Amino acid sequence: MTEPFGIPFEQLPKELPIFPLPGVLLLPRGRLPLNIFETRYLNMVIDALGEERLIGIVQTLEGAADLIPNDAQLFKTGCAGRIVSFAETMDGRLLITLEGICRFDIVSEFGVRNGYRCIRSNFVPYASDMDNPPKQVDREELNRLLENYFEAKKIRVDWDVIKKMEDWLLISNLGMMCPFNNQEKQALLEARDYAHMTEIMMSLMEMAIRSDDQSSVRH
Repeated sequence: MTEPFGIPFEQLPKELPIFPLPGVLLLPRGRLPLNIFETRYLNMVIDALGEERLIGIVQTLEGAADLIPNDAQLFKTGCAGRIVSFAETMDGRLLITLEGICRFDIVSEFGVRNGYRCIRSNFVPYASDMDNPPKQVDREELNRLLENYFEAKKIRVDWDVIKKMEDWLLISNLGMMCPFNNQEKQALLEARDYAHMTEIMMSLMEMAIRSDDQSSVRH
């Protein structure tokens, strides 16, 4: 990794604090803003700021209408994010932004620290997340698909911004912003690499378009 504040792959921690969130996806190189207000996660952010600034984002297997219990079941794969911005509010919240660094598998949990969960992580299967991905997307084909998908989902986008994005940044941001369900988001997260992630995302969009077309015909 060439970023001035980046962390080399070999220095990624074997133990990681995690923030379990249903329906929330962080992908490598994507940016995720978070509003932190629970005491346990305020503690987690403050602790992370004093260490590697890394927090693992992991989806829970089931949604939660209220606060997420510390025994909520988790998907086995998450993504470590580095705190790249941080601000305090007058009412005691922390506003942070995480940048996705590298995916990991959960090897085991080793308990609760200052109220938040911690895990033993294995980053090895996803080491390529920290490489510079080659250009690998057929942008003309992708743009045609995006036009149909955004129209079907009634999503407004800035096409000038999309056209200027590098492939890897576009795929990460699309994966995080599109209204996929939890299982679909997890499939993106567990993709082998960016090429596989792109294939999955395009397939999900094509299925959503077909579903919308069929729904229109029925009505």
